Amino acid sequence: MISNEVITIKNISEETDNTECWIFGYGSLIWKPPPIYEEKIPGFIKGYVRRFWQRSTDHRGTVENPGRVVTLIPIEEWKLLNDYHVHKEDDVTWGVAYKINKKDVKEVMDYLDYREKNGYTIHYLDIYQLEKEEPIIKNAIVYIATTKNEEYVGPTSLDLLAQKIYECIGPSGPNSEYLLNLASALRTIAPNAYDAHLFDLEERILKLIKTSGYL
Repeated sequence: MISNEVITIKNISEETDNTECWIFGYGSLIWKPPPIYEEKIPGFIKGYVRRFWQRSTDHRGTVENPGRVVTLIPIEEWKLLNDYHVHKEDDVTWGVAYKINKKDVKEVMDYLDYREKNGYTIHYLDIYQLEKEEPIIKNAIVYIATTKNEEYVGPTSLDLLAQKIYECIGPSGPNSEYLLNLASALRTIAPNAYDAHLFDLEERILKLIKTSGYL
């Protein structure tokens, strides 16, 4: 179940203007967008890092063998963790913002509430682009699994995490496919961006695939 932190469809509609709202995706939404949208714009958020620290029992794993998917960790919280000393270069998180017409908001949000049901709640963040100091989009809807949700696992050795991702599979497919799709999509939307955590895991996954001979 999605917690009470999630804002209802009625409130979301009331807080947008008369024509649109924006949804920002930083994980699978980058390459698997909402079912209906009018426009998509690459951009980044500030103050968070993307990490594979969320269990997935409904998409990329099972209850018996949970996979790992991404969530966002506030930078000030992340700095207190051991991972800060491994990936200091992370400072922004790239993704894609989707413009949703008001008439489609309920349908899209019903879809996303179900898709992101495994620990994610709704938050609002500003979206930026390079060489622009002011946000290009204010208060975009972002699904985040906070560190207080039951499926949060926290920092893990990259080797152990890569092995876990490589081994898991769920209703939506192999966990490794999710990671490789995300890495590929990030290079497409932001060729000069570098996500050290993601690309370090990608390198380890590709080595595991090469060693075993299959995805």
